[in-house]
Amino acid sequence: MTKEEIKELMALFAEANISKIKIKEQDGFEIELERELCEPAPALACPPQTVTPQPINVNVVNEASPSKKHNQPTLNSPMVGTFYQAPSPGAASFVKVGSSVKKGDTIGIIEAMKIMNEIQAEYDCRIVEVLVADGQPVEFDMPLFVVEKN
Repeated sequence: MTKEEIKELMALFAEANISKIKIKEQDGFEIELERELCEPAPALACPPQTVTPQPINVNVVNEASPSKKHNQPTLNSPMVGTFYQAPSPGAASFVKVGSSVKKGDTIGIIEAMKIMNEIQAEYDCRIVEVLVADGQPVEFDMPLFVVEKN
């Protein structure tokens, strides 16, 4: 290594944020550069500022009909997720009002954790009312359809 290469190496070492470098060449030449890095003084801790909570006005809106009880049986959601009435956007719904379904027929899809789960009718019935809009979040055991058992 020449004097110029060593000077260039020292200049690069001074600019770099490293504390030690060691170079060994095949001809036996060895150089080691080491320095103490100046650590910035620790920032002074600012005293914690007390934040007083501001009151917030919250209006609670229940989008579902107020405790609408159905005297007729319902087909309920078996899980929490997002309900879809059709197999894909723009496709025809699995069922609609007036549809007759057999036990095991697919009546909708619930997406849970990025998995599409087909929901099947638990018994033979006719759809009387659709209670959940397409793309609406649903809870476990939430009624999806009002039905008449066959």
